[in-house]
Amino acid sequence: MTAPAPAPLDRFLSAQERDYTVALQELKDGRKRSHWIWYVLPQLRALGRSPRAREYGIADRAEAAAYIAHPVLGPRLIECVQALLTHPERSAVDMLGEVDALKFRSCLTLFAEVAPDEPCFRRALAVFYDNEPDRETLRLLAG
Repeated sequence: MTAPAPAPLDRFLSAQERDYTVALQELKDGRKRSHWIWYVLPQLRALGRSPRAREYGIADRAEAAAYIAHPVLGPRLIECVQALLTHPERSAVDMLGEVDALKFRSCLTLFAEVAPDEPCFRRALAVFYDNEPDRETLRLLAG
């Protein structure tokens, strides 16, 4: 008898089990110092180039909706965005670094689209990106 296939979102839970607490503390401190962006603030898989970005990329709108509705992953994502929003005087680049600030913008755009009733994503786009969503994420969602 073979073991059942893991649920699609299990990859995020397994990865976050290792270092979600560290990631959240870094966001609260306003300075990302370690490597967890892919599975804590995910973006669409089609945007990723590295193996890790592809492994933890969100497949499509349906998977993004499942992620934000998940009883653990959804609240954690919101908590992380809210942690960064406590630093409105700082830029996303200052807190996350140039490359990860781009990923964060993509993440915010994705979840602002699939969870329009959750205000933190649009608020973070306003605070850190002058209300400018990631155009490539929007294009992929529309396509």
